[in-house]
Amino acid sequence: MTTYRKQAIALEYGANTTPVVTAKAEAELAEQLIEEARRQGVYVTEDPQLVALLSRLNVDQEIPPELYTAVAVILSWVYWLKGMRPGDEKKAPAPDQVA
Repeated sequence: MTTYRKQAIALEYGANTTPVVTAKAEAELAEQLIEEARRQGVYVTEDPQLVALLSRLNVDQEIPPELYTAVAVILSWVYWLKGMRPGDEKKAPAPDQVA
């Protein structure tokens, strides 16, 4: 019997040319990572197959080309939810948007 352990992988794209793994966690720490992400307004999706592949990477490692399509699907969903278009995250904020 295989025991399932909750896993969470955080990716950052933004100013990077390729998405980068920024955090990895399992079990209770994974739950805490997901909970904090949601509190911070980070969109969370569940894809066990993608998490299994991403969990092989190290923190600060760029995703490999063979995962581009799978991650692009997730990113397109996030862009749509935020009302953004690809490339918007790389633009400097307008002067009236600077905090």
